[in-house]
Amino acid sequence: MSATLRFKVVEQAFAKKPVEVPNRKDRPGEFFAKYVFNRQKMFQYLPAKVYARMVDVMDHGAQLDRETADAVAAGMKKWAIGMGVTHCTHWFQPLTEGTAEKHDAFVVHDGKGGMIEEFTGKELIQQEPDASSFPNGGIRSTFEARGYSAWDPASPVFVMGDTLMIPTVFVSYTGEALDYKAPLKKSINAVDKAATAVAQLFYPEVAKVISNLGWEQEYFLVDESLYAARPDLVMTGRTLMGHDSAKNQQMDDHYFGAIPQRVSMFMKDLEIEALELGIPCKTRHNEAAPNQFELAPIFEEMNLANDHNMLIMSLMQNVARKHGFRCLLHEKPFAGINGSGKHNNWSLVTDTGVLLHSPGKTPADNLRFITFLVETLKAVHSHNGLLKASIISATNVHRLGGNEAPPTIISSFLGSQLSHVLAALENSDDNELLNIGSKHAINLHVPQIPDLMLDNTDRNRTSPFAFTGNRFEFRAVGSQANSAAAMIVLNSAMAEALTDFKMRVDKLVAQGEDKTKAILRVVREDIKACKPIIFDGNGYSDEWRREAARRGLDVETSAPLMFDQYLTPSTVRMFARTGVLTKAELEARTEIKQETYTKKVQIEARIFGDLCLNHIIPVATRYQSQLIDNVGKVQGVFPAEEAAALNANNIKLIRSISEHSRFITENVDRLIEARRVANRIPDQREKAVAYHDTVAPLLESIRTHVDELELIVDDELWPLPKYREMLFIR
Repeated sequence: MSATLRFKVVEQAFAKKPVEVPNRKDRPGEFFAKYVFNRQKMFQYLPAKVYARMVDVMDHGAQLDRETADAVAAGMKKWAIGMGVTHCTHWFQPLTEGTAEKHDAFVVHDGKGGMIEEFTGKELIQQEPDASSFPNGGIRSTFEARGYSAWDPASPVFVMGDTLMIPTVFVSYTGEALDYKAPLKKSINAVDKAATAVAQLFYPEVAKVISNLGWEQEYFLVDESLYAARPDLVMTGRTLMGHDSAKNQQMDDHYFGAIPQRVSMFMKDLEIEALELGIPCKTRHNEAAPNQFELAPIFEEMNLANDHNMLIMSLMQNVARKHGFRCLLHEKPFAGINGSGKHNNWSLVTDTGVLLHSPGKTPADNLRFITFLVETLKAVHSHNGLLKASIISATNVHRLGGNEAPPTIISSFLGSQLSHVLAALENSDDNELLNIGSKHAINLHVPQIPDLMLDNTDRNRTSPFAFTGNRFEFRAVGSQANSAAAMIVLNSAMAEALTDFKMRVDKLVAQGEDKTKAILRVVREDIKACKPIIFDGNGYSDEWRREAARRGLDVETSAPLMFDQYLTPSTVRMFARTGVLTKAELEARTEIKQETYTKKVQIEARIFGDLCLNHIIPVATRYQSQLIDNVGKVQGVFPAEEAAALNANNIKLIRSISEHSRFITENVDRLIEARRVANRIPDQREKAVAYHDTVAPLLESIRTHVDELELIVDDELWPLPKYREMLFIR
């Protein structure tokens, strides 16, 4: 890209006006879920017996028979055709972090030379995507292509454009899960069974425990023309080079600031489309970094919430382009400013409405609260390395560990009050310790301002797994990740912890011990066991890293080595006990993670080398030639001593350009050679380790010199849009 073209696209970006969104006269409640075949639509379009059968399927996991499926498909087709639908697709979540779909028209031959619209129960229930064309970790070879997608009735069918979208699981011909949804649903079932059994110790009437998820989606917006002028953004989702803007987020003026008008119009349009698809958008605001924003919905049942998050990420990309933006979901699109995460708020609630992680008003309720709190800590402690492996990736690794996001050590923040309660309970038989205070008021002594109600915990932004009053917030999940990866591990670990807890309590009760005393004894044992995971201090400090290692927590920072956690004996045993993933599925997913890491670093290295050799070095050389020419002309005009003084700065710049250019050129050659060596390694794990150890570090060291050249080379020659031009939406 020429510097002249750069200035043109920057000028165009600054001149763009907001895209107006038509004002709607109807309120959100009137068009919410307009394009969703939810229970209201089912009741309207299905026969009463079919509707009742579907409620049993959705709420109690009853088997869906073909006769019911045909009747549902007929009702769906009638509704969908009325919405202008002509095609259907099974919408699934392969192991690519995105979604997939294959559209089929509602048409078949009528046997008379014409066509008729048809949609059967078979088409609703099952499709056959090519299982060898998606990441499968060796489960499917190219010549073994068969795989199946199967309808998930627990997640409503919806319409996008002219297509009926059917949420599905995706499995191989031999039954292994090739997606995120199938094991997520298994993990939800596992924690339901285990949590229900423990909840019944306190409330015998409980029949089911529901896992809830509330995701908070962070993202960046950048002008589309500027995005197109950055090959690194287009190819990798992040800027591989670029010097800090003089002003970025150091003034803390963007966080919760006034939303720019162009962005406000985008948000409004996005929320309308999301609400029409049944996504309950609740919160929007500016995030800490310039051009960074956040959207959060009302919390939902986990399976549905995860589908909605995958859908909202797709909507963000589409709606952004309508408004002249590109939505960046990479965890670290710009160096020097905050990256983006996806905070996962996780909670458990009974079918009777009890939030299991919420303190109660009686000692009995608080014993239930302490039980579920401690068993969550036990789960996180037992599998802290695996939880970290579930959120690490070639992209999220750039965000973790810095003073902007949770560190690469999993710990849990409780707050001083709860930490004190657990510490006191650990060594005491006093049941009065279970009188846990709830919210209390603080008088600000400011006229006209009411008392504030304080929660029983503060917030710790450095904690990756923080208790926030009635739920835990897993803050380390990456912004573009499928949340299911982390939730599968968390649910399964919790199911294992609760199952072990119930077994030990039952054993004590069978031996004649009072139930409450048995519960307290096991809780105290687990408080002692999980103490290393509790940390209320600064998770960014070097002291904590040393302390965490002493406590026996996982402190590994290499992503390829973190992936090993998926195949440890404790991990394999946990997933086998809970019935969520088999060893073969774990081996496949680990290989996919290793291969994906390698490919992403490989792509970054290739585009980075191209930018250096074909964009940066030629421009630096051109500017250096101009300086050399100027030095010669000065020497021809002024006396030698005066010319030397006048040329001193230019000569310094000429030497600096030579030094930076030589370093870049030599190390790009090293980068290319490191890739070649790594690419010859047959083992996927060792290849990923080689890319981490030998390729990725070169990207960072070379970038430093490129960014220095950006400060030296004439602004009119620099070919790539700069941070100061990309990061401030007008």
